[in-house]
Amino acid sequence: MLRILPYPHPALRYESRPVIQIDDELRGFVREMFDLMYAARGVGLAANQVGLPYRFFILNLTADPEKKEEEQVFINPEIVKRHASVENEEGCLSFPGLYTNVRRAKKIKFQAFDLQGNILQKEADDLFGRAFQHETDHLSGRLFIDTLGPLAQHSVKPKLREFEKSFRAAQAAGEYPSDEDIVRQLDAMNQPAAVSR
Repeated sequence: MLRILPYPHPALRYESRPVIQIDDELRGFVREMFDLMYAARGVGLAANQVGLPYRFFILNLTADPEKKEEEQVFINPEIVKRHASVENEEGCLSFPGLYTNVRRAKKIKFQAFDLQGNILQKEADDLFGRAFQHETDHLSGRLFIDTLGPLAQHSVKPKLREFEKSFRAAQAAGEYPSDEDIVRQLDAMNQPAAVSR
C-alpha cells in the first residue's frame, strides 16, 4: 500500500529510471496515487513521492476527485524547451504546510507518454507549466527547496528542521526503515525486472 513520503525520506532524492512497460501494475499504482493525491488535496504527485523509483507522475490541476476527465499521467517526461521565467508560490505534498516562491520557466515545451502509450508533445504555461516542472524535478531527485535563493533558504530552515526531526522520530519508532535499507529497497526495485514481468 502506497503512502505519500515526507521530507527527508531518501526516496525523494532518488533518481528515477525510465518506465519500460505500461502494464496493469503501473495502472494500479496510478489509480492509488490519484486517491492519495486527492486525500491530500494536491494537484500533482510524482512516483518517487510514494517510494516508486520510476519516471512518471500524475496531475489533476482541479484537485477534484469528481473531475476524472482532468486526470493526466505523464510517463518518461522530458522538458525540451524553456521560455523566460516567472516567480510564484509553490507547495509540495512531501512538505505539508510549507509554501514559498519559486522561480520557474514561464512556458515550457515537453514530451512524454500517456497511460495508453501515446506520445504527447505539448506546450504548457501557468499552473500546468509550473506543476509539470515541479513534478519532473522530483523524478530527478530535485526538490522545490533546492531552487531557493539564500534568503528564502534561511527562512524555510526551521520548518525543514521540524520535518527532519519528525521523520527521524518515525524511523526510531519503526515506522520507516533506516536510510540505508530504504536505498537498498529502491535499488532492488530499480532493476529492469521490477516493471517488466
